[in-house]
Amino acid sequence: MSLIGLLFWAILVGFVGYVAVRVLPTVNEYLTVQRAVDRVAAEAPPTVAEVRKAFDRQKDIEYSIDAISGKDLEITKENDRLVIRFAYNKEIPIVEPVYLLMKYKGRSK
Repeated sequence: MSLIGLLFWAILVGFVGYVAVRVLPTVNEYLTVQRAVDRVAAEAPPTVAEVRKAFDRQKDIEYSIDAISGKDLEITKENDRLVIRFAYNKEIPIVEPVYLLMKYKGRSK
């Protein structure tokens, strides 16, 4: 392996590591939002306003949630079961004019 080949692989591995370090916190936030939505759905509050308040209380407990709030939730009933859906976008700056757009969506189980 030549020095140029080694340098190429070092840059490639470094870039992939940099992107992973930038993306992993948003994935963690998504998983935290999913757990909070599942907890609220398991409690099954009777009104939409109470569902939103319960999610905002979960958000206050989990400090890693900042992309979404209770007003962004879509709350429905399916087969007499509370279903909470959410969707949001996260822009991750890579290098100043380049951003990575992550689209997250989920629903309660």
